[in-house]
Amino acid sequence: MAASTPQTPASPPPPRRDRTSLGLLELLVATDSHGSISAAARALGISQPSASAGMRRLERHLGLELVARSTRGARLTETGRATATWAREVVDASDRFETAAAALREAPSARIRLAASLTIAEYLAPRWLATLALDGLTPVPGAGAGLPAGQGSASGTARGPSSPDVELLVRNSRTVMELVLSDDAELGFIESSTMRRGLRSRTLAHDELVVVVAAPHPWAVRRRRTATVEELLSGGLVVRERGSGTRETLEKSLVAAGARLPDHLPYLGSTASLKTAVQYGGAVAVLSRLTVADDLARGTLVEIRVPGLDLSRRLRMVWKDGTELSAAARRIAAVAAGSAGASHPRAGR
Repeated sequence: MAASTPQTPASPPPPRRDRTSLGLLELLVATDSHGSISAAARALGISQPSASAGMRRLERHLGLELVARSTRGARLTETGRATATWAREVVDASDRFETAAAALREAPSARIRLAASLTIAEYLAPRWLATLALDGLTPVPGAGAGLPAGQGSASGTARGPSSPDVELLVRNSRTVMELVLSDDAELGFIESSTMRRGLRSRTLAHDELVVVVAAPHPWAVRRRRTATVEELLSGGLVVRERGSGTRETLEKSLVAAGARLPDHLPYLGSTASLKTAVQYGGAVAVLSRLTVADDLARGTLVEIRVPGLDLSRRLRMVWKDGTELSAAARRIAAVAAGSAGASHPRAGR
């Protein structure tokens, strides 16, 4: 019998890099907002030397030159401004997390695990958790419609002794459906139009994707601010990863228009990274209107219409077929159905 080949031990994974301090990211964002390190120090209630030292620590930690220093003062570099845009997303997400955690802090009566795609997790789920924090006092119009038999709220309100203890997993739409099917999440919230077998769904809201560029982009100064499908595909498009509901909607819209995404397009794993690529890299992205509404209002991003491309989509709640939802899940489902903005919600496969 042949001798067995010795097994080579697997290489250990590389050491995980320490996370960047949230306080230092707040300092960077404040410097970008107020125009100088000294103004940021005043806004944050710290001394100017402490702020300067903090900025140097952040530069060393990231390995980036964030500040250009001279005898006339210090200002953020282009890299610093780009990093501040991304840092603002982190700080805002931390604020949303603290708000949600505060809402759940007081004696939760039940524990439930949810899974949601990125857009829903960032822009809709915090509203639902805030409503739950009111302990059932917020009316939920039509809360029982479209849910499995016996699982709606007969009174039309999200009532209960206290807010449930909610764990929210943020994944792309494909993974959300897998988590629900494997019983690793009781409810899921997705942007995908493709449904996995074994799930049931309810439409919560209608959304649309928009093509966006930075204000200085050549398309933004066109009189009609339009582009053709061909220009979109060859004009520096960056997209989300496979499995993302946003990418799936774009792909299906292109097929309906007789086109397809080119192979080997750059892809990024978050809305924040796509917006940074657009604002500072001259790229073109297709994102949910929910995620860029503030940027469009400020004028930092510009919407470009692409005639012939239908980018509308449904945001849906999914649960495992044949499964009876827990009381906590029924409360959350009722709040989501009542506050997400669907005018005519439907249920089905």
